[in-house]
Formats: sequence, structure tokens, C-alpha cells
Amino acid sequence: MTETEAIARADAPRTRASLAADLRALGVGAGDVLMAHVSLSSLGWVAGGPVAVIQALQDAVTPAGTLVMPTFTLNLTDPADWRRPAVPPSWWETIRAETPAFDPALTPTRGMGRTAELFRTWPDARRSDHPHSSFAAWGRHAEVITADHPLTFSLGEGSPLSRVYDLNGRVLLLGTKNNSSLHLAEVRSGKQKTVPFSGPIRVNGQPQWVTFDECDYDEDAFPPVKAAFEASGAVTVGKVGSATAKLMSQKALVDFAVQWWTADSATDASS
Repeated sequence: MTETEAIARADAPRTRASLAADLRALGVGAGDVLMAHVSLSSLGWVAGGPVAVIQALQDAVTPAGTLVMPTFTLNLTDPADWRRPAVPPSWWETIRAETPAFDPALTPTRGMGRTAELFRTWPDARRSDHPHSSFAAWGRHAEVITADHPLTFSLGEGSPLSRVYDLNGRVLLLGTKNNSSLHLAEVRSGKQKTVPFSGPIRVNGQPQWVTFDECDYDEDAFPPVKAAFEASGAVTVGKVGSATAKLMSQKALVDFAVQWWTADSATDASS
């Protein structure tokens, strides 16, 4: 949705206060650990844009809570695997040698939207140190959630996703279907094979291209699980601004998906 379209569709401008009120009405509460996925354009015309959106989320969880967002950088993967667009093989070694190492303070997000890109630089926010799968967090548990992000199986055990799970966090989807917490369920269910991933990091202070084990994540497998989980009544659905908003327990979602995929694997093995 363009800005002109958002103005035409809105009955009134959205504000920090109105969005925070909508979030509270949905069920977001003070002290929540909240994994938020935000489509800014879906909210309607917001006075203050992504700044107001982040402030509204902070107002809803309060400093006693914690706000978390994925800040992924999948453009730092091996150029040999790039498809959108592919680059000539003659470029690969140059890209590997010259791409700056991931830096939580400097490396921008890729394809995560304006809100997440702003949030990674927000005052007092912390960002985990992973070349592909970083998360940013603000609030009471920000340091715990983002510290010591494992290089291997970056969305599995020890990752920010698993820390949110351990803290009984919740997932908020604002106008988007993206739900990174299901990647934790992929790892725990063992449904996906292990593949080599690589990217630029700092080793002993020096940039280095490293290869490590990763789960072969597959978001194409998510829709049936999402639909079944929502049909179970475990998702609160409402409006935040103009966006359809969905709020759920991350632990309930992950446990449901693990059981779903484990049962599928058992069925496949017996057939």
C-alpha cells in the first residue's frame, strides 16, 4: 500500500496513543516479552511512521517488558546460492573477500521492513551477533535474549527465539503472516536436514568468511500449521490501526508445531 492509498483508506490518522490503545485492547500487557512482526503499510497512515509504531509497542509492554524483532541479513549468505538476483560465478570470491563482516551496530537489515530497520538502532536496544539471523530487543530482558547467539542452528537452541520461549513470550503479527518462531519448531522437530551455510564474521577481531551447520529452514511448510493452530482457538485476532493483528503464546505455537511435524514424520515413516 502506498502512502497515498493509506491516506485514502484511513478514516483518521493513526497515532502513538491510538496504536497503543489498540494493542492493549488486543491483549498486549505491561511486562510482556513480545516478539513483534510489523508491516508498517498495513497499519494505515501513522503520524510519526515507524517511530510512533515502536513507541506504541513500548508503551504497551512498558519498560518492565521486552520488545523483540527479527533483524535478519540474508544478503550476507554465500553468493553461490543467490537467486534473486544471481551473480556471475566470477564475482563469488570477490564478494566473499570484500563483504564487510557482520556488525550489529552497522549492518542493515534486508527485507525486514522500515520498523525493524529503525528498531535495530533504537536507543538502549541490543542486537544479537549473527551474520544471518540476528534479533534486536529493548527492555527488561534485552541483554539476556540477544547475548551469545550461536552461529550454528541460528534459530534453534540458545537463539533469541529459544530465549523468548524460556521467558514465556508472546508473538504479535501486525498485518503480516511472517512468524519466525516457527523456525524454532523446525529445529526441535528435526523435520529438516542440516545444510552448510556461510557468511562474514569477525574472528579474533579480523574479518573472516566462515562455514557452519544450519537447518534447511522451509517457510513453505508453515501455512497448514498456522491454520491449524489458529483454528484451535489459541490466537487472539483483532485490529491495530487498519491492520489485522494476531497475538499468541510463542510457547504454545512452538509446542503445537513440533507435535504437528513430529506426527507427520511418524506417519511418513510408517507408510
